[in-house]
Amino acid sequence: MSKTPVDIAFENMDASDAARLRFYERLADAELFMLLLQEADGEDVEPDVFDVEGGQFVLVFDRIERLTAFAERPVPYVAVSGRILAAMLSGQGIGMGVNLGQSSEILIPSDAVEWLHATLGNLPTEVTATPKEITPPKGLPEDLIAALDAKLATATGLAQKAVLVGVTYDDGSRGHMLAFIDVAAGAENALARAVGEALTFSGLEAGVLDVAFLASRDPSVSALLAEGLQFDLPELLMPEAPKAPGMDPANPPKLR
Repeated sequence: MSKTPVDIAFENMDASDAARLRFYERLADAELFMLLLQEADGEDVEPDVFDVEGGQFVLVFDRIERLTAFAERPVPYVAVSGRILAAMLSGQGIGMGVNLGQSSEILIPSDAVEWLHATLGNLPTEVTATPKEITPPKGLPEDLIAALDAKLATATGLAQKAVLVGVTYDDGSRGHMLAFIDVAAGAENALARAVGEALTFSGLEAGVLDVAFLASRDPSVSALLAEGLQFDLPELLMPEAPKAPGMDPANPPKLR
């Protein structure tokens, strides 16, 4: 069985603080299968909560085969993203037991779950200054570029592309801006959140990068494309399939 992104991040997480942050980012992005006490009742789910090492934990696996191998029998479960699970568990005093029985097994205590939920809520600060000069991006850490590339590769259908540039604003301040071109209706918050997560999980302070949303007909876009580093976002080639239970951030399952 091939390694998952969670496996790979787990193997490297002791290398540095940045590597540990990347593990939590992969966990947040992953689809996780949570063991339930009984079959879900509509949008209400009752996880099977275990007492381990003095704390309470739900058990989640990043492959359904891993859950069934651990349980050794058919069991009820629900599929949720890591970020939604962190939100569901926030305030419950319950941690996550991840991939028990696998090489990437780890117990994440409830206080770490609270940290993850709070961290995922960070958004870039909105600015009101107007860009006066556009330049190629310079001096940004490679970890941030890699994090943006990985994060935007998951933003299927949310925008045509993104362009990273250096900017000088009309108030004299300088910085960097990531401009999203031709954004899908209502996708601005999701894209801003993705940028905020890339910043946070790269170990950088929020506010290092500004975010803009532009239409391709905007006069400034040609200058951005000429000077900037471009990221092509994946296209949504097929009608979106119905979401599995728990995968819609606007309508997450409810713990019972």
